[in-house]
Amino acid sequence: MYDLIILGGGPAGYLAAERAGHAGLRVALVEERALGGVCLNEGCIPTKTLLYSAKLYDSVAGGTRYGVSAQGLSIDHQAVIRRKNKVIKTLVAGVKSKMRANKVEVFASRGRITGKTQEGYAVQAGETLLTAKRLLIATGSVPAVPPIAGLKEGLSRGFVLTSREMLDISSVPARLCVIGGGVIGLELASYFCTVGSRVTVVEMLDYIAGENDRELSALLQNSLEKRGITFFLGSRVTGIEEEGVRFEQDGESRLVAADAVLLSIGRRASTADLGLDAIGLATRRGAIEVDEHMRTGLPGVYAAGDVTGFSMLAHTAYREAEVAVNDILGKPDRMRYEAVPAILYTNPELASVGLTEASAAAKGLPCQTVRLPLRYSGRYLAENEGGNDMMKLLVSPDTQQVLGAQVLANYASEFIVVAGTWIQMGLTLEEIRKTIFPHPTVAEILREAIFAIEE
Repeated sequence: MYDLIILGGGPAGYLAAERAGHAGLRVALVEERALGGVCLNEGCIPTKTLLYSAKLYDSVAGGTRYGVSAQGLSIDHQAVIRRKNKVIKTLVAGVKSKMRANKVEVFASRGRITGKTQEGYAVQAGETLLTAKRLLIATGSVPAVPPIAGLKEGLSRGFVLTSREMLDISSVPARLCVIGGGVIGLELASYFCTVGSRVTVVEMLDYIAGENDRELSALLQNSLEKRGITFFLGSRVTGIEEEGVRFEQDGESRLVAADAVLLSIGRRASTADLGLDAIGLATRRGAIEVDEHMRTGLPGVYAAGDVTGFSMLAHTAYREAEVAVNDILGKPDRMRYEAVPAILYTNPELASVGLTEASAAAKGLPCQTVRLPLRYSGRYLAENEGGNDMMKLLVSPDTQQVLGAQVLANYASEFIVVAGTWIQMGLTLEEIRKTIFPHPTVAEILREAIFAIEE
């Protein structure tokens, strides 16, 4: 009999197991694939490993602008993949070590809820039947597969790939068509363009980068186009053919010839065949609904991470896991989403937190917006010859508090958390202006923006 059974060993699952085990609970963690989930094995970490190699290559290739030249420059894709696998292996070993250190029992099998018991709930983990007072469902998400003609056939013959297969592809396709201009599609498009693919992105919306600020998304698109990526926006894919991707744009049918196709139109909560019906737990559009404490509608049953369908980000999953465990332990806590950062790790990076101008307007919230070119930062100017990146800061004229921030620039992922902290803590401009930023740093652009706001 366990205190807690966790279904899923991704960011939400393994962090919850670590926290609960450290607190003295007897925990069972059930994961059929590698510990670390999609993030560590097929998403966040492997893509960043590839993108770092691409950025190094870009830096050296463009070195003549900085007085640096190199002969015979090349990038070895297979070597990059080998290093990616080494990084993953190291981090998975680290997760396993944390499970052992916190006395978490790991079951390497598919977990399925079989019903309620007198004490709580039962889960079948391979040949073993587990029982516990509480459940935490953290089974993550899977790629969305739309009903496109020829798509299933393309997937079965290896012509169409999801991000999982794309991250292990042994050779660089001469022509790569990416279906979807969101985070996953753009990051992999950026890498494969750098290593030699002729990349085309087909996106149904008339803009890229999802819910990011449209002005900065347009600047990012312009930057990626200069690197060689072709975009077809406002385009609906109608079929996967032998030689490429068929799509419709402005009423005209067009074909993008490709040697490989990356399907990256988003993800959906992974709740199929979990046995939710055995305990009467309903889903909404395939996702599990929770309250601010990560409780479901059933006593003792929690959910966290992508499976809730709300914010499919690893760092959101981490925080949700902490909230769930704290609630189990009787510690006051609640989940807040107003200051969750989101990052696109292209070159340059697009980082955001809080509201955009569009989302503020949708909520009927007045805001002052400061737009600043990154050239206002001395370090940025020193390290980005010809850079044309930008940031926005949104402030409430009523409360003098920060509502949101968006930054298009390298390093943006490392300092967007500063703006997130301002939002989370509800600091006013007067309080924020007392912050001392180290000089020279790119993060000083936030300080410039704060002082550019008129009170």
